[in-house]
Amino acid sequence: MEQVIRIGMDTSKSVFQLHGVDALERPVLIRKLQRRAVVPFFARLAPVKVGLEACGGSHHWARTLSALGHDPVLMAAQHVKAYLRRGKHDAADAEANCEAMSRPRTRFVAVKSVEQQAGQMLFGVREQMVRRRTQLSNAIRGHAAEFGLVAAKGLAYVEPLLARVAADDGVPALAQELFNMLGEEYRATCTRLAALEKKLVAHYRQDATARRLAAMPGVGPIGATLLGIKVGDATAFRSGRDFAAWLGLTPKNHSTAGKTRLGVITRAGDEMLRQVLVVGATAHIQQVRRGRIPASPWLAALLARKPPKLAAVALANKNARIAWKMMVTGEPYRCDQAGSLAPASPPSRPS
Repeated sequence: MEQVIRIGMDTSKSVFQLHGVDALERPVLIRKLQRRAVVPFFARLAPVKVGLEACGGSHHWARTLSALGHDPVLMAAQHVKAYLRRGKHDAADAEANCEAMSRPRTRFVAVKSVEQQAGQMLFGVREQMVRRRTQLSNAIRGHAAEFGLVAAKGLAYVEPLLARVAADDGVPALAQELFNMLGEEYRATCTRLAALEKKLVAHYRQDATARRLAAMPGVGPIGATLLGIKVGDATAFRSGRDFAAWLGLTPKNHSTAGKTRLGVITRAGDEMLRQVLVVGATAHIQQVRRGRIPASPWLAALLARKPPKLAAVALANKNARIAWKMMVTGEPYRCDQAGSLAPASPPSRPS
């Protein structure tokens, strides 16, 4: 077999398709492997660059291939699709991976460690618990309203509503039993969510980068911890603007004939991270408008001419850029008079 310089690999649960080329870009390796045969095959193969789509299980395989001496790269599926020819099948997907990874403008996804993936799992499970708690509280409210029992908005009123239902003789025994089931599940979900919050706080306290990022207005411990987990190596981005664009916080460009037209934000990239940054910025602006905290001159000028929701997205964009600089340089957060990250002072020379 000719010397393989690059391999595109299409992964699945049980079948893996390989497409390798030599230095002349000729296909010299087209092979299908069962899952159990992947590691032995690459263990015998000379070190080579391997391209995979960033999908389920891809980070595990990237770590495995790296441990075997290879150079794995991960690519977003939408970037690989442009190189997919003819119909979609395993062989075509592997060929598209091999082609996409060779292009100089292809952007790769940083391989996450097992610790980073555990942190992502923590946030994902927490988000599921929050959604489940909301579903249960809405179900309790909706069913109680059918029996003439209503409560004010807010989670603080769910338990009093359940107590009123239990004390109401007009609610049939079957409905009482069902309300008890919903109440037990609601309390169990709240207990699990509180335990997850403690784990999140513990993770935040152990992460020096997250503690520095939390000093930014509108970020807080949750946003700071999520930034540290999701981003990984911030040096993969050339600038803060590129980082904000990766998060989908920059406007769409519809420019033509020399006329610049900017639209809504792209909303590309990681939805959870973007949502946390925007929600945090919204909460910060609410505190400013209520007079509880002072606003930076930049934010005050922005709120004077733009609606609060647009200002929240702008603040999230600004925070993302500052966060990138802090992660790259290791600087602490320092706010100057314009509300921007102050430049680092040069170190003093020893006398």
